[in-house]
Amino acid sequence: MERLELTAAPGDSGRLDAWLAGQCPTLSRSALQNLIEQGLVTCGGAPVNKKDKVAPGKVYAIDLPDPQPIEARPQNIPLDIVYEDDDLLVVNKPKGMVVHPAPGNPDGTLVNALLYHCAGQLSGIGGAIRPGIVHRIDKDTSGLLVVAKNDAAHQALSAQMSVHSIHRVYHAVVYGNLKEDEGFVEKWLGRDPRDRKKMAVLAENAAGAKYAYTGWQVLERCGNFTYIACKLKTGRTHQIRVHMASTGHPLAGDAVYGPKNCIKSLNGQCLHAKELGFAHPRTGEWMQFDSPLPPYFTEFLTRLRKEHRA
Repeated sequence: MERLELTAAPGDSGRLDAWLAGQCPTLSRSALQNLIEQGLVTCGGAPVNKKDKVAPGKVYAIDLPDPQPIEARPQNIPLDIVYEDDDLLVVNKPKGMVVHPAPGNPDGTLVNALLYHCAGQLSGIGGAIRPGIVHRIDKDTSGLLVVAKNDAAHQALSAQMSVHSIHRVYHAVVYGNLKEDEGFVEKWLGRDPRDRKKMAVLAENAAGAKYAYTGWQVLERCGNFTYIACKLKTGRTHQIRVHMASTGHPLAGDAVYGPKNCIKSLNGQCLHAKELGFAHPRTGEWMQFDSPLPPYFTEFLTRLRKEHRA
């Protein structure tokens, strides 16, 4: 068990759980509240209360339990399978489903469903937690993913990813009215140095910065929003979300990179992985798939069109 010790400065004030969250960027406020409830946060050897006020000059100790191993196990969860053969599957992932197990999401993921459906016959290159996973999309992004059933397929698909030959087009709704009908964003991305849970635009020579390119095209203008298609050359974490936010046009519903008063009815960013194309890893045949926009997306567009015409 690891122990952190934090000393409150003379000017520190406010609720203890909020202060601790500010001192520990790797721990969320809810995670700290759980540690407090377990008696793992102490001051002078005595457990504290999350509603306590910070006492300047006091030393607070946080005991962090050793991380529990995450095990991906098969679960009978329905899958929307667009295509399947002996080498791969193309799956249409719903909004709200996490791709693979991680702290806070130990089960109910796409991987859990795939392990059940494929009876464990998935590529092992991704490791025990990410079997078969060639690429990922965010929990609240819907749409198409290709999954490898064996290592040869995984290696071939990953090679296509690395040379940017896989065709990927996402549809999104962004805030504002884009001036041009099409354009691109070419900016280096990496972990936000102020918040490691977020991504950010970085200088080209910054530590951890990776090249990222997003092309975009306007599909429809809806008053204060624009419906666009984004074609990816690279596939960095949160790429479209960060790139579009950097232009002043964040995605509708994005609580992380958008405005504070985000559209909560969308339950996350309005982003759908609509088109996916690649060369089949065994035959070399070009395969391309298109996923219809899900109801949350079409209903939002319908609402915007009505408001725009009104």
